[in-house]
Amino acid sequence: MIPSSLKFGTSGLRGLVVELNGVPAFAYTRAFAEMLKADGSAAASQNVVLVGRDLRESSPSIAQLCYAALRESGLTPLDCSALPTPALAYHGMRFGIPAIMVTGSHIPEDRNGLKFYRAQGEIDKKDEAAILAWHAKLEITSVPKSISAFHAQTPDINLIDAYKARYRDFFGAGALAGLTVGVYQHSSVARDVIVEMLEDLGAQAVPLGRATSFIPVDTEALREEDEALARQWAQEQALDAIVSTDGDADRPLISDANGNFLRGDLVGAITAKALGADVIVTPVTSNSALEACGAFKTVIRTRVGSPYVIEGMVEASEAGGRAVLGFEANGGVLLGSDIVRDGRQLAALPTRDAMLPILCVLSEIVTQGRPLAEIGATFAFKAAASNRLQNVETDKSTAFVSRLQQDGAFLSELMTPLGGVAGVNSCDGLRITAKNGEVVHFRPSGNAPELRVYVEATTPERAESLLAWGLAEAGQRMG
Repeated sequence: MIPSSLKFGTSGLRGLVVELNGVPAFAYTRAFAEMLKADGSAAASQNVVLVGRDLRESSPSIAQLCYAALRESGLTPLDCSALPTPALAYHGMRFGIPAIMVTGSHIPEDRNGLKFYRAQGEIDKKDEAAILAWHAKLEITSVPKSISAFHAQTPDINLIDAYKARYRDFFGAGALAGLTVGVYQHSSVARDVIVEMLEDLGAQAVPLGRATSFIPVDTEALREEDEALARQWAQEQALDAIVSTDGDADRPLISDANGNFLRGDLVGAITAKALGADVIVTPVTSNSALEACGAFKTVIRTRVGSPYVIEGMVEASEAGGRAVLGFEANGGVLLGSDIVRDGRQLAALPTRDAMLPILCVLSEIVTQGRPLAEIGATFAFKAAASNRLQNVETDKSTAFVSRLQQDGAFLSELMTPLGGVAGVNSCDGLRITAKNGEVVHFRPSGNAPELRVYVEATTPERAESLLAWGLAEAGQRMG
């Protein structure tokens, strides 16, 4: 039976370290390996699987379990060490090799996870079902006693260097010349990569806030201390922007020169316009101004989670989209099409990546010759805010949203202070548009015991007030 905290969410298998680090990590990796063998994917990659990890204290030991499980399945693990998730995925997709990333992304250090990749990219929901089926079939109850004796080989090329070369070759030397950029390093696995990349492109990088223990930076629900640090650094130094990522570097965090962080969907919009995307694919949680700003020919909405965005990008490409780009409200950008600019080509990378949006946003400051705050304002985004109620049982948050969807009187009573209900979208959770034009969206998290709340309003102050109201109402009504 799956331990209570372990489950597949919007991005891989996650749960408490005490429940993952042992038989479960070994067993799920075995299940992934057997799936690859059964459908011929392992043979196609010459039985090689890449394994990377983030900087959490538990990640090396979980990676060791992955090595042992792959070897017991007859496959060859390659130890890619600590590196950004998109760097691992990029190498796997370039050379047709499946991969496993040991990471809990942005969630607290007492949790961790496994992200599984086929040679073509992220696994989808069908693959998740296949892994679960193999897990049940194998019935693994122990790990080899000699697990510490399993040593994995290393790749014959430097994956991080190849990842940096991808962007250095596309943007070109000097693309960021003249910029001074703060890099909030904390415990991001890309904390040194970002500094090196910015300097390669001509910017002056200023390392800031390097941590000695793991910090759970969530780009959708920033900690007050992170926001305070950004404002402090902006006051102390003349910076054009401050950039960072979450733990495994697939979600960017970018502030303007004043230390005000941009929402992830605005980062995605700036990136899409900079690359000349004609089709964007984004979850229902992204700002409703994307359709109104007039910057994009087509906007496709999906459920929250990269598998759904990827599915939408594939459909958009098949329908004739010339330059397709996906992004989530957390800022992670997925490149669904090859992009050609000034004779340079950037190959598609349909997995969340923080480096591409960071570089695109910074390059727009240089290209347009104006501050990032002004660039963001041109998209006329509605004021938006989001946060979550933590330590809420999934059953409880799901029941609350289900009642809102099914009980009209309950929904109407909740929305009375906002003038009533003008419309709803149940694509993922329940997104409610009030008669006063404001938006409140309740969504149970797919990877943590949390209820996410998103709002849109006319001013930042009203958005924060509306968010506080939404969180309070949900907390009170769930009991």
